[in-house]
Amino acid sequence: MGTGKSSVGCQLAKERGSSFVDLDELIELKERRRIVDIFAKDGEAYFRKIEKKALKQVSAQKKSVVACGGGVVLDKDNINLMKRTGIMICLYASPEEILRRVSANKGRPLLNVGKPQKRIETLLKMRAPYYMQADKLIDTTHFSIKQVVNKISKILASKK
Repeated sequence: MGTGKSSVGCQLAKERGSSFVDLDELIELKERRRIVDIFAKDGEAYFRKIEKKALKQVSAQKKSVVACGGGVVLDKDNINLMKRTGIMICLYASPEEILRRVSANKGRPLLNVGKPQKRIETLLKMRAPYYMQADKLIDTTHFSIKQVVNKISKILASKK
């Protein structure tokens, strides 16, 4: 969260003439409720189950840019699916920058805690082995959306 997945993904899709799918937005649309409400009512396990189903659906689409939530990698099947059907790029940022970017958004169920920066640090540490499985990792801490899009475009051009 807060690494620029949705903003970068949307801009990248526009520049490439591709469709853009924000997995979290798709889930909210299908469920007809916000993710924070899904977590509150049904819990994280239920969310991960519908997230996996939504990822399978969008992975079948051709020429799409998909922004996935940061926890999608917790399921090995999801990682395998992303790598098999496309290029898995992990955007990351420093915990301080993530907190700065998301602090105004109260719809982050995993950060509705007393010490959100500590929670971010814990999540990043816990998820690091999963994120490391990406085809490419890009630090977005000090870069604009346009700069990150350019980096990804170069990666994609080299894969042709």
